[in-house]
Amino acid sequence: MRRFDGSTTLGILAGLAALVGGFLWEGGHLGGLVQRTGLLIVFGGTFAAVAVSFPISQLKKIPEALHTAFYPKTEDTWDLIDQMQHYATVARREGVLALEPLIADHPNEFLREGLQMVVDGTDPELSRQILEVELNALEDRLEQQAKIFEAAGGYAPTMGIIGTVMGLIHVLSNLTEPGALGPAIAVAFTATLYGVASANLIFLPIAYPGSTVTLKK
Repeated sequence: MRRFDGSTTLGILAGLAALVGGFLWEGGHLGGLVQRTGLLIVFGGTFAAVAVSFPISQLKKIPEALHTAFYPKTEDTWDLIDQMQHYATVARREGVLALEPLIADHPNEFLREGLQMVVDGTDPELSRQILEVELNALEDRLEQQAKIFEAAGGYAPTMGIIGTVMGLIHVLSNLTEPGALGPAIAVAFTATLYGVASANLIFLPIAYPGSTVTLKK
């Protein structure tokens, strides 16, 4: 079952609020954090680098990866244990064929498929191998999705530095107004801020949210 994971959204918003709040607390102005050129260089450059690093077939999985991050699968482990005990009791008393109507509409696809192989009389070792292959395939798919955001988290700070260097080149090439030098340098450094903040508050945390397993007593 997938449910909205409020902690992911809350964490991102809290992190951004902490950064912006700290900046304002020190007397900064919100407008000082908004620099369109820096945004274009950091996020445009990061997207371009990611697009070069991965095939289009994998990039199409980004929406699915975001859905996994914000709507992870949740399982009540104790509930699953109770269900397996019930199925074992039914199989022992009435035979494995009695499980078929019980598992037909089970929401856990993996569990349903495994029990269906039991009902069909599939060799236990073969059933185990099939399920392990499916688990490995699922892990590989999630890993490939995570690598996209992990790569973005690596590129973003570098793009921020590039944006800052480009800004400094522009500033230092025009020193006719020394009074404007300080503010111009501050604007240039916003690109580094965008790169580092986006990597550590958005891209890398989203890369490995994982599936949550809820343990309830």
